[in-house]
Amino acid sequence: MKYIPYLASVLGAGLVLSLAQPAHAQVAYGSYIGIGPTVGFTDGIQIGGVIAGRYKLLEAPISLRAQVLIGNNTAVVPTVSYDIPLNWQADAYLGAGLVLAGGGGSSPVGDKISFALQPGIDYMIPNSNTVLFGNAIIAFDAYRDSGGTAISVQGGVGLRF
Repeated sequence: MKYIPYLASVLGAGLVLSLAQPAHAQVAYGSYIGIGPTVGFTDGIQIGGVIAGRYKLLEAPISLRAQVLIGNNTAVVPTVSYDIPLNWQADAYLGAGLVLAGGGGSSPVGDKISFALQPGIDYMIPNSNTVLFGNAIIAFDAYRDSGGTAISVQGGVGLRF
């Protein structure tokens, strides 16, 4: 009989814990536009700038992204990404899209239209509208003459809207 209060408290705690819903991290919400540096590694080292944008589709782990890479030449890289939440502020993603490069010179991701993969990460700074982003662009068959793969790495800071 003296163990009944202990048994009741253990059963009560078990009931409360069984009714509690687990917390799940969601993809970091928020669309943004940002700027930063870019470095192309394939056709020699090419340093330039990037203007990046993300439009987050609510309720789905999908984002529409676009980056403008400015170096010896300019390329626009629109992608669709699948976002994977890491925690409440950060998500990793893998995007697929096109490199739209033109002109005579080589951009940080090649000099012709090509298929691209874009792995990256976004971090939303808590209690602000600031985003830190970083990614790589891997463009396949990116050069007119050699047809090789182009790789560039970008990062920067953005403003959420």
